[in-house]
Parts: sequence; C-alpha cells; structure tokens
Amino acid sequence: MRRLNVLTWHTHGSYLYYLSQAPHEFHVLSKPGRPPGYGGRCGSIPWGDNVHDLPADEARHREFDCILFQDDPQWDKDQYELLTPAQRALPRIYLEHDPPRAHPTDTPHPVDDPNVLLVHVTPFNALMWDSGRTPTRVIEHGVMIPPHVHYRGELERGLVITNHLARRGRRLGADLFVQARAQVPLDLVGMGAGELDGLGEIEHAQLPEFAAHYRFLFSPIRYTSLGLAVIEAMMAGLPVVALATTEMATVIDNGVSGFTDTDPAVLVERMRDLLHSPGLARALGMGARKRALDRFHIDRFSADWDAALRHVTGTGPG
Repeated sequence: MRRLNVLTWHTHGSYLYYLSQAPHEFHVLSKPGRPPGYGGRCGSIPWGDNVHDLPADEARHREFDCILFQDDPQWDKDQYELLTPAQRALPRIYLEHDPPRAHPTDTPHPVDDPNVLLVHVTPFNALMWDSGRTPTRVIEHGVMIPPHVHYRGELERGLVITNHLARRGRRLGADLFVQARAQVPLDLVGMGAGELDGLGEIEHAQLPEFAAHYRFLFSPIRYTSLGLAVIEAMMAGLPVVALATTEMATVIDNGVSGFTDTDPAVLVERMRDLLHSPGLARALGMGARKRALDRFHIDRFSADWDAALRHVTGTGPG
C-alpha cells in the first residue's frame, strides 16, 4: 500500500515526532518566524525524512490524501484561508489533544460533522467530550526513548516535567507543586520553569536520560490530558507519583508502578518513602516500565494511526 500525503500543523512537537513514526508523509505548515502552530520542522527534534516543511501559502498548490487538524483555529479559520474547496472536501481527521475545559461533561466538541473522524488521545477524554454526530476513535499515546537510557535514581530528589506550569495555574497543579516542594526536594523542568525557580527546559531528545537520574517523577496535574513526559519517564523506569485523576488513574497501579491518590498529603508521604528507599523506587520503576511497554509502545501507536489514516482515505484496512 502506498504512503499517504497528510497535511497537518505543528501543535505539539513531541506528539508530532511520534506521529511521524507512522509510515506516511507528513507535510507540516510553517510561517515566517515560526509562530505557535506553524513551526514546520522547527526545534531540536530529530525529524525523519517523511516530515516536510510546507510554507502555509503554498498549501493550496499541493496534493494531499488527508487533512489532519489539531487545534480549533485550524478548523475554524485556516482551512478556509489556506485550502481550496477541493482540499476541504478531502478526508479529514480532527485530533483532539485535551479534555473539555468549559464544562467537564456537557461541552459539545467544536467539530460536529459525520464526515470527519474525531480522534481522542485517551479514553477519559473521549468519555468527557460530547462528540455529537462525529464518529470517534481513541488512539492512545505511543512513545520511544533512546535504547541506552536506563533508570539510575541516584538523585534523592523528585522531578516534575511541565511546560509553563506557573501560568497554567491550578489546573496543572502549580499550587500543589509549590506545596510539595516545601516538604520534599523537587526539581521542575520545562518551558517557563524559571518562573517557579525551576531548572529550565531540557531538549526532548535529552529528557529521558536527564530524568533517569531522579528517584521518581511527580505529576501534580489536576485536570488535563495524559502527558507524554509521564509515559517517557515510565519507559525509562521512573516510578510515578500522581493525582488519581483523569486517565492517570488507569495508568499508575498503586504500589506496582508508583503511587496515586487524590489527597496531596498522602502523595507527599509516598514521595518520602521513595526518597528513603531506593530499592522500593527501583521495584516500582520496573513496574512502570513494564506498563509503558505494554500499553504505550510506539509500534502499536504507529499501527493505530496507519489504520485510522487508511480508514478515512479508503486505501486499506482500517
């Protein structure tokens, strides 16, 4: 079966990198200055040869098999400004990265079209959105890390990996991070980490090796989608301490791959247990790695996306 030409946007760089492991050609829109959403092949990510930088004003002159939307402005505005009517009639997929914000259960998804496939990244997200008439499927995350990365855990500290935690506030658990850091040693990395006295941003390719030295990963997030950084840390063998909310409640098995609870005070105690017991941390980290390999392997993810793309384009079994 031939490789498909897919037009898309640079919405989440690490997700786009994993998406590009599917056996197709991805044409990623770019604009001068590489503003958010139009970065093309920008950044330090080791893009493959199947990821093509496409200036936005050239899109209407190209031929594609499928349009893959990833954000509301792309659906509401870009398709009318950048694409021809014939291109807008192509098979279309809307990739929804997040759970609903306005109301957790009663928010209609902005795409209400029986001719579009709506892809959710977690079962929780699919459960919470009102997807209306739009057909849906769930494609859970898939990640890969360098084969030489192995858990060490010699640093008696926990690691938090979240971009722009300060400005994203309570939803991402900025307050819980500050409270926990006052009780146990925690480092924060990610874009804007300096706003909370963090260490700054670590390049995506270097992050698993960087994280592997920490005793555990802490996710203070109250309500958002399942973060790729959590899965990457699990793949590296870090135990995870997290709030038992959203999809996280199904990812971490208490006492097997980490600890989850809805009481932050309980989580602080579990972090102290891990700091005091390297053996416990290593055992839970092994459970976390096994869970990640079983559920979030890149081969399964790539096959799921291949099936979805071939389904909407009618080019093979889906």
